[in-house]
Amino acid sequence: MFITPCSRLSGLLGVSVKQKVLQNASRCNQTAHSLMQLRRRDPSSWLTYQHLNFLKRQYVAKNNSELHQRAVPKRTPVVTAVDEGDDGVERRVQRIPTIEPPTIPPPARAAVKAPPAAPTFDLATKDVAAAGKSDPASGAVAAAGKSDETPHIHEETDEAREARLDKQWKQLKVDVGDLPDIYARLSKFKLTALVVTTAAAGYAMAPVPFDPLMFFVSSLGTGLASCTANSINQYFEVPFDSNMNRTKNRPLVRGQISPLHAVSFALACGVPGVALLTLAVNPITGLLGALNIVLYTCCYTPLKRLSISNTWVGAVVGAIPPMMGWTAATGGLEPGAVLLAGLLYCWQFPHFNALSWTLREDYSRGGYRMMSVTHPAMCQRVALRHSLALLALCALAPPLDVTTWTFPLVSLPVNLYLVFLAFRFYRRGDRSSARKLFFCSLWHLPMLLLLALTCKKPRPHHQDTAPLPS
Repeated sequence: MFITPCSRLSGLLGVSVKQKVLQNASRCNQTAHSLMQLRRRDPSSWLTYQHLNFLKRQYVAKNNSELHQRAVPKRTPVVTAVDEGDDGVERRVQRIPTIEPPTIPPPARAAVKAPPAAPTFDLATKDVAAAGKSDPASGAVAAAGKSDETPHIHEETDEAREARLDKQWKQLKVDVGDLPDIYARLSKFKLTALVVTTAAAGYAMAPVPFDPLMFFVSSLGTGLASCTANSINQYFEVPFDSNMNRTKNRPLVRGQISPLHAVSFALACGVPGVALLTLAVNPITGLLGALNIVLYTCCYTPLKRLSISNTWVGAVVGAIPPMMGWTAATGGLEPGAVLLAGLLYCWQFPHFNALSWTLREDYSRGGYRMMSVTHPAMCQRVALRHSLALLALCALAPPLDVTTWTFPLVSLPVNLYLVFLAFRFYRRGDRSSARKLFFCSLWHLPMLLLLALTCKKPRPHHQDTAPLPS
């Protein structure tokens, strides 16, 4: 009995909904059509490459094969009222000295008949009085000066205006002779050298015959990938590096090169670096190199301002290069590569935590969330914990057939000294103990890798002995 009324109700609802949908669709079409017409009529609203973030920061123009960088000129303040104490108005007013009447010699002065006395008044006074009648405010301001000098408003010529505007533009002229030093600081040359050294140690520790050509190619590709990551990192951190004493002299902060130049240098290093690792070495090494660039630029760099977990992500980034060296030699990931990566991973915590402790003021001023700034007690604990972990990792090297059993013994004094300094940093938590731990970490890592290389397990020699003829 309810079939017919329900069907009629559903039909009415369907028709009304259909009409509303058609109306809205027509309105949307009209709006889209109007927007398209507006887009076609107004070319200034088109989306061009100038809307990109790295090109919006500074205007870059190229002229005569030289890169010029210009900044937006400052706006001059608008003067609303004439005030005698206003320096801006005083600069625009020129004082014309009064012309004294010629003096008559004493003998001739007596011969000249004096004219009848007349009321003396100045033309400027008359102008001031007339101005006071027409405009009381301006008349009061002019009468406040009470000077016999007639003010004159200086009109700026076109040549003077162009000269004044040129002084407000900052021109960037890159000298070709300065580019090597700029590129070295842009790519953090010392950090890149450390990355290449750890990758070379991973290659040397691999249980395969040493190939000089492959060693050079893998080291070159690793260095190029590190230059790319460091350059992009500096590009993103320009406004924050300018607030820190340690980084305020970087090339992008000082304006020695433009952001477009820095990004172009990063691409010029990254593309051939990853291609070299992928094609000339092997795909696994190329994948690790590309992963390291992504982790450093897209994960570690933004996390520095968000969470203290950036230190752990940065430790992973530093642990990948020895794995790249191992895979470049063997072509695969093996327990030895993971062990070397673990050594680098644990070493970075006492090294970086001690460094960040001495730079807490700088990191706080730059807005970075480091353990030394937000969690100082955790910073000390983590440094000590990972220093102790180095002892365990060195003890695992012989069972994994990476080194001989002498390596844990000869590396024990070096590791114990690092643990001692980390423990003292944990107990005291002062700048002196942090500085000693940091300088110890600088020679601890090369010494540890050198001891591991000297204690490297000999490669098994497979000699096929042919049967003697009977």
